[in-house]
Amino acid sequence: MTETGRVSTAAQLTTHNGARIDLPGPYGPIAALRGAEPAGTAKGTVLLVPGYTGSKEDFAPLLDGCSAAGFLAVTVDLPGQYESPGPDDESAYQPAALGQVVADLVAHLGANGGPVLLLGHSFGGLVVRGAVLAGARIAGLTLLGSGPGRLAEGMRRDALDTGEPLLRTEGPEAAYAVRERVNARFPAWQATPAALKEFLRTRFVASSASGLLGMAQALRTEPDLVDALARALRGSGTPGLVVAGEHDDAWSVPEQREMAGRLGAGFALVENAAHSPNTENPAALLNILVATWRSWLSPTS
Repeated sequence: MTETGRVSTAAQLTTHNGARIDLPGPYGPIAALRGAEPAGTAKGTVLLVPGYTGSKEDFAPLLDGCSAAGFLAVTVDLPGQYESPGPDDESAYQPAALGQVVADLVAHLGANGGPVLLLGHSFGGLVVRGAVLAGARIAGLTLLGSGPGRLAEGMRRDALDTGEPLLRTEGPEAAYAVRERVNARFPAWQATPAALKEFLRTRFVASSASGLLGMAQALRTEPDLVDALARALRGSGTPGLVVAGEHDDAWSVPEQREMAGRLGAGFALVENAAHSPNTENPAALLNILVATWRSWLSPTS
C-alpha cells in the first residue's frame, strides 16, 4: 500500500533482479517475477503478494536473498494491478475473491509436490488470509504490515476517500496527478529518484480503476476475520508469523502484535522500517523471514 508523501528514498523497486513469467489466472495471465533457482534442491517456494497500489516489483529486493537461502521466490501482480488484467466488476477485488485467485496460484506452484509458503503485505495480507480461508494448502503464512480488518480512521483512510470520486469520474491518471501534487510537499518525495517516481506513476496509471476502487472499498469495510483464520491455521497445523515495521502507521504495531497473539503466531519487528520493510529495510526483513521459514520446514534442525 503506497503511503502518500512517505516514499522511502531507500526503496528498490526494480524489474531486473527477477525473471518475468506469466502464471494462469481467471482473467488472463498473472504477471509475475521469479527469483533465481536456488543451488541444489529448493527448500520450498515462497509466494509474495503485494498490497494496495503495489505490484510484484515491491518484492524485488527480496528475490536474490530468498534464492541464496534456498527458497524459490515468486511475486505477482494481483488481477487489476499493473501488468495483470482484471475485470470491471469492483466486487472481484474483495479479499475473499482475490484470495481464491491466490489459492489457485498456490495449487499451481505446489503442483510439483514442494511446500509453498505464503506472504502478504498490507492489503495483500487480507488477500492471503482469504486464500487460507478458501482452502489454500500452504506450509506457512506470513502477514507483513497487515491487520485484522479495515483500516482505522486516519490519513490513509482519508486518502482513500479523497481519491474515490476522481477515480470514478476521470480514472487513474487524473487521480495520480493529484497524488503527485500532494506528494510534492514532502521532502521524502522530493528526494525520491526520478526513475522511481516515473515507475510509481506508470504502475498506478496502468492499474485497473475498478481494481483500485474495489480494493479501497475492502480497506474501508473488511471485517475482523482473525478468529476464523486462527481456526483454519490450527486445523491444518500451519504455522504463522506477523511482521511489522517499527514505525508502521497503517495498522498499528500493538494491533499487529495482538493479532499475532490471537493467531498463535510468532511476531517480529523490523527496525528502521515503517509500512514497507520489503523496500525500507529488506536485509533485516530477510533475516527474520529466512530464519522463520527454515524453522517451519526443518523444525528439528
